[in-house]
Order: sequence, then C-alpha cells, then structure tokens
Amino acid sequence: MAKSGLFISAFLFVAGAAIVWQQLQPVPSGAHSMTPPDLSDVSEGGAIVQVTIPPEFSSNAQIGKRVFDGKCADCHGANAAGQNGVAPPLVHKIYEPSHHGDSSFILAAKNGVRAHHWRFGNMPAVEGLTDADVKMVVAYVRELQRANGIN
Repeated sequence: MAKSGLFISAFLFVAGAAIVWQQLQPVPSGAHSMTPPDLSDVSEGGAIVQVTIPPEFSSNAQIGKRVFDGKCADCHGANAAGQNGVAPPLVHKIYEPSHHGDSSFILAAKNGVRAHHWRFGNMPAVEGLTDADVKMVVAYVRELQRANGIN
C-alpha cells in the first residue's frame, strides 16, 4: 500500500476514534442540555417559558421589539416566550449566542429553517424583513435573554 494511503487510513481511524470518544463523554455538571423542555403541562398555544422583562431596552432593542411584535410574535409569542404547538421560545438556552449566533437569526428570517431542536415543524422565511430589521430583533431578543440569565 502506498504511504499516502496508509497516512489517509491512519488519519481517518484517529478522527473516527476521537469522535466516538467525544460522544461517550458525560455532560459536565453545570452544563446545560440542548434538549427542549417537556411541554405536556403547557396548554396548546400557551407560553412555553416565563420571561422576565428588563427595566428598559436600548434604542435598537426598542425598534427590534416593534419589528418582533409585528412579524414574529404571532408564532414565537409575546416577549419571545414561544407558544406550545406553534413555535419555540427564543428566550431559551438553545438560542444562546454561543449556540445560535446573531447571523443564524438573519439566515432563519431570510431563508426559513428546518426543525432541528423542537418539534414544531420547519420555520418558513419571513417576508418583508431586511437584514437591518432582523438585527434590531436580535438586539431585542438578546436583551430579553440576558435579563433571563442567558448569555
């Protein structure tokens, strides 16, 4: 066998072993799970999470709230608390900045997104929003998240 073939085989074996090893590691205590909560006690259309509202919003977040209320709240609920059977809360650890960066909100609004954390189905693209509009929505959602301990 050629040296390059041996090298490629060894690399693939080591990479595969590393992936298996990582998957077998326990979740460290204090870490959060990306598993959505049990919603069996939440009524259909009810808020999925309780949201603490910050005492005041920045000017960008105030604009974002108006955009959110007009384009997003019908599905994601008042103050991004989600609605059981409709759409997930955005004030949830799943949407923390380290897991869903600001650009993921822009892409989701522009292109829609396939369901991957929740069982609400796919999110369609949101018509009539500019990237600037979504950036203001992100400012609003991030301020709500911070007020609820999600950083």
